[in-house]
Amino acid sequence: MEDTDTTATRSVRIGSEHGLHARPAKLFTQAVGGSGAKVTIAKGDGKPVNAASILAVIALGIDHGDEVTVSVDGDDAAAVLDRLVDLLLTDHDS
Repeated sequence: MEDTDTTATRSVRIGSEHGLHARPAKLFTQAVGGSGAKVTIAKGDGKPVNAASILAVIALGIDHGDEVTVSVDGDDAAAVLDRLVDLLLTDHDS
């Protein structure tokens, strides 16, 4: 069987009005955990953190409009990245 692991990376601006606080961060990290892929997220030019860790994600202090870079390593990385970017673009505070 052929190895189908791939890497996909994209930068996106946060859509939630109050940033990635507890509720949107929980939705995001749950989606990461359910994806089965290795995912990192970085704020601006900062160091990437494990996107499956709610504490690591909240510790980044990501506010509305901040640019983050999400990288996905694993099977179907582009599709996983599309789903995660959709979550980040959505305003979960309205």
